[in-house]
Amino acid sequence: MAVAIRLKREGARNHPYYKIVVADQRMPRDGRFIEILGTYDPKKTGENFSIKLDRADYWLGVGARPSQTVGSIIAKARKQIAAEA
Repeated sequence: MAVAIRLKREGARNHPYYKIVVADQRMPRDGRFIEILGTYDPKKTGENFSIKLDRADYWLGVGARPSQTVGSIIAKARKQIAAEA
């Protein structure tokens, strides 16, 4: 089974809100998923995402492929963690 880490759209018209989910690549964008890893709100300024990095690392370790946007969110989260340490 090909697994992807991608965004699932929610929210109202003209105000999108996304959940970062692990899903089978063959499922529709807003369809069935395996696990919720976090959230992303593109309209919010400043820190507009939250993600469980330990679970994201697990899924990446077993072969899940992140979408381009989710990949950049994971990179930002890692950079943020490194800056705090």
